[in-house]
Amino acid sequence: MLEVTRRRTLQALGLGGAASVAGCASNAPTADGSAATTTVQDTSTPAATDVDRIAADPTDIPDPIDRDEPTEHDITLRSEEVTAEIEDGVTFTYMTYGGQVPGPFIRVRLGDTVNLTFENPESNSLPHNVDFHACAGPGGGAEATTTAPGETAELRFQATYPGAYIYHCAVPNLDMHISAGMFGIILVEPEEGLPEVDHEAYLGQHELYTDKAAGTDGHHEFDMESMRNEEPSYVLMNGEKYAWTPGVHGPAVTAGTDETVRVFFVDGGPNLASSFHPIGSVWEKLYPDGSLSTEPQTHIQTREVPPGSTTIATMNSPVPGDFKIVDHSLSRVARKGCMAVVRAEGEERPEIFDADPE
Repeated sequence: MLEVTRRRTLQALGLGGAASVAGCASNAPTADGSAATTTVQDTSTPAATDVDRIAADPTDIPDPIDRDEPTEHDITLRSEEVTAEIEDGVTFTYMTYGGQVPGPFIRVRLGDTVNLTFENPESNSLPHNVDFHACAGPGGGAEATTTAPGETAELRFQATYPGAYIYHCAVPNLDMHISAGMFGIILVEPEEGLPEVDHEAYLGQHELYTDKAAGTDGHHEFDMESMRNEEPSYVLMNGEKYAWTPGVHGPAVTAGTDETVRVFFVDGGPNLASSFHPIGSVWEKLYPDGSLSTEPQTHIQTREVPPGSTTIATMNSPVPGDFKIVDHSLSRVARKGCMAVVRAEGEERPEIFDADPE
């Protein structure tokens, strides 16, 4: 009976045809394919929140892989529609994997097999699925995992090429679902593993298109017209304005001045490329588009990361201080909230940097 329901859901959503890519109607579809209705509510005050923090912890990353043989991973991804703060006094109803933005960091090795369970709880209002760019199969698994609220699907795939890859929701109105938070990274390590570093951090950029200007108190609703015109209210790292900075949740990571930080970065988009840059430093080694089968670039100041792609980059600093990680399209930093901070701690080295030489 469940499989029959899922087939009907797929048919209603038009998956397998053009609608799965271009079916962005003005209203999100319900499980039976009809347009969803929106309850009129007072949005002049913030809504009650479901989670204390939507921003994923940048250090919540599985350990580097240290084994010689492939294995199997039993992974559960749960789609969750939750209301949270974008910034103080401003709420929004996000669509997420696991109640966080970006979704959980998944780490496997080349040749490993992923046994995925995808859950769409009854408490949700919309169909969801997951498209893995690391999955060699139709839709990256999107059709196989498409579920209406209250349904669960399973997918099995082998990781056949190394690299860091985005995963994201791919139902009709996929741009809305991704913008609202449904994206993350799956890392497929090569057989020899990755070079050793001291710290790792996980950051994800995306745009939010809302019916109010950034900073306007109250509950913000998703605005399709703004998304159609690619005019976001916010451009964010990890789902909140300046989430991982000292004034909000603290630095994304704190490292010694003699230590190296590896950053895994994903641009969920759905529309804007990121000019990925560490202010006051450079990317010592950078793997464009998350490719781990090519040689890294070195000493890169700014790297464009397209929507739907990733990069892996390392940085360090010989002097202490807070180093801002930004999109160098700087109005997105100053006006729309796109910044995180890596903190370096250690002894001052005035021969390298002296802020007060007099």
